Amino acid sequence: MEKFDLVVIGGGISGCAAAYIGAKLNLKTLLIEKNNFLGGLSSGGLVIPAMKTDCGKINTEFYEKLIGEAKKFNAQITYKDGNRGWFNPELLKIALEDMLINSGVKILYETIPYDIIKFNNKLIGLKIKTKMLSLHIYSDYFIDSTGNSKIFQLLDEEFLNEKNEKQASSLRFIMSGIDIKKFEKFITKVDKDRNVTNSAKIGDEIHLTTAYTWDNKNWGLAPIFKKALENGDLEPFDTAYFQIFTIAGAKGSVAFNCPRLPDYDESDPYSFSNSLIEARKSIFRLSNFTKKYFKGFENAYISNIASITGIRDGNRIIPKEICTKKTLYSGKLPKRAVLSGDYPIDIHSNSKDKSTLEKTGKYYLSIDSLISKNHPNLLCAGRNVGADYMAHSALRTQISCMSMGEAAARYVKDMIDLYAQEQNFL
Repeated sequence: MEKFDLVVIGGGISGCAAAYIGAKLNLKTLLIEKNNFLGGLSSGGLVIPAMKTDCGKINTEFYEKLIGEAKKFNAQITYKDGNRGWFNPELLKIALEDMLINSGVKILYETIPYDIIKFNNKLIGLKIKTKMLSLHIYSDYFIDSTGNSKIFQLLDEEFLNEKNEKQASSLRFIMSGIDIKKFEKFITKVDKDRNVTNSAKIGDEIHLTTAYTWDNKNWGLAPIFKKALENGDLEPFDTAYFQIFTIAGAKGSVAFNCPRLPDYDESDPYSFSNSLIEARKSIFRLSNFTKKYFKGFENAYISNIASITGIRDGNRIIPKEICTKKTLYSGKLPKRAVLSGDYPIDIHSNSKDKSTLEKTGKYYLSIDSLISKNHPNLLCAGRNVGADYMAHSALRTQISCMSMGEAAARYVKDMIDLYAQEQNFL
């Protein structure tokens, strides 16, 4: 039997933050990850860059450390708008491992929890399966950063699925072999809207971003997509959402924040898989489209398709205090703030003109939105945050998720120290 102070389940960016901070605070920390790498959607999902938000100085130690660590591996740039979260997804896996191992975190890859262990109705351990064998591990505290609340599911907890509506999911991909200089000259001429299409010289490399959706808006790229549809080079749903970014340390490559997955029925075991199959067909069409219609893409090729689906929502826990849209708009600073931010309410819909991008102003999240209502030694961190549908769409971004993980670990440390003080007093 092995006993820990803190067990973090899920090695995405929020789980990495929780484990790193836990170990730095001298907690004996274990990180359990189902894949064979760290970073989750930030690496395996190719979700780059991290969306910019005003995180202030609330629980940002991990983020600051990650930026410095990523620089060592040529895996980070700061874009001209001040966004420091332009990472290289593959190199991020190495940077994260380096950070966590050096901090003292123990990592179990390709490991999944399959049952919980209770004593007097308290969560005290997990039954886990590794590639080699099954184990029982015990801990004082647990942080579920699995995205879909795996530990809460094993505990048969209810979730905040208060809306039937679901955000659209995406399957990202990367193309390489691009003449970026040629493409920049072409794309900035086609689209004059610098809020959509812009570029910057950073070091000796050109970086850029551009976008288009099928929603009614004066998109600069609209004539190109219209022509591709008329010629049969794209299908209508391929044009629902199109966005690309260059990648730190990957000259000649761009990451695509698309295509979206067609809607799937969660009650049908084949429906999700069929959506993924259709998305990969869309990737092939989009890659051929760029080669035909974008200058600089003539010799480009698909170099990576995300190994993790970009799911934007999931099982949100019922916490001690639910964060709502009203909470965000209030701008009220709680007694113990997890994070600060100003990323907008951002809902992706598979229906035309149904997506939402709504500014909120500066907001904060309370630690009580991360603590289980029924299990005080169980917290969440990441996109399973205890928030309603609208608030969740603003909180789910990577920088905020890092702050959640960090805050959860700091809370665990404080609770363990408080218990030790009480025992000493007795």
